[in-house]
Amino acid sequence: MESAQKDVETAETQQTETPLESLASICSVLAIGLFVMTFIFQNFEIPSASMVKTLLIGDHVLVDRTSLAPPAKWAPFVHYRDVRRGDIIVFLKPGEPDLFLVKRTIGLPGDHLHLRNGIVYLNGVAQNEPQAGKPVADGDPQHEYNPYRDDFPSVPPDTMYGVTATWQYELPNNIKDGDLVVPPGKVFAMGDNRTESLDSRYWGFVPRENIVGRPMFVYWSFETPADQINKQSMGDRLSFMTHILVHIFDQTRWNRTLHIIR
Repeated sequence: MESAQKDVETAETQQTETPLESLASICSVLAIGLFVMTFIFQNFEIPSASMVKTLLIGDHVLVDRTSLAPPAKWAPFVHYRDVRRGDIIVFLKPGEPDLFLVKRTIGLPGDHLHLRNGIVYLNGVAQNEPQAGKPVADGDPQHEYNPYRDDFPSVPPDTMYGVTATWQYELPNNIKDGDLVVPPGKVFAMGDNRTESLDSRYWGFVPRENIVGRPMFVYWSFETPADQINKQSMGDRLSFMTHILVHIFDQTRWNRTLHIIR
């Protein structure tokens, strides 16, 4: 009996972790989590209306950072694939390496494309894009016909249209017979909300190496004002954080939770 009791006490002693062992376990979990959220998945918040109706301002999305990444020899078990037309991609904006954007891939290397009255023609074929916003005469100047934006690239680029100086000089070199030709190693990307999206029409092609991943689903969506992106002061941020805490239940878009992004 005494021997059995000693065995139990010994087992309990062996199962008890020291503070150092507990700290090591916690650090291991944090390191794994940090690796996963840095190299495999990443969360992003949608700050603008350029992808409406596909993505709304205030959508928080989980981004897959592996499948569109350049293949790694050390991880042959990971599924890699190249970018496809229609893929929604997260990428670093050309010329602004600290700014992430989310747009839809429209043209791949070698593709010929142009727009006519907001309709995309890809290799001579008009594309059926029910998700894409088109110019309409609704009295809102933002949605009305714009020759540079809606008949791209028939109108010469100019900074007056919001075109970057670099693209102003690069664009004409990639036009052939009225079509924009996508060069090797790059893609042409546009927002689904075509009348409100500053995209490849304004700043150029997306280099393949700038693409960091693709959004998979919305894990949380909160009703966010369109001008919130411009409110960057500490006071504005604290005010909006307080607003979220107060309205977390009544202004969360519950119907968008786990919404698959296509």
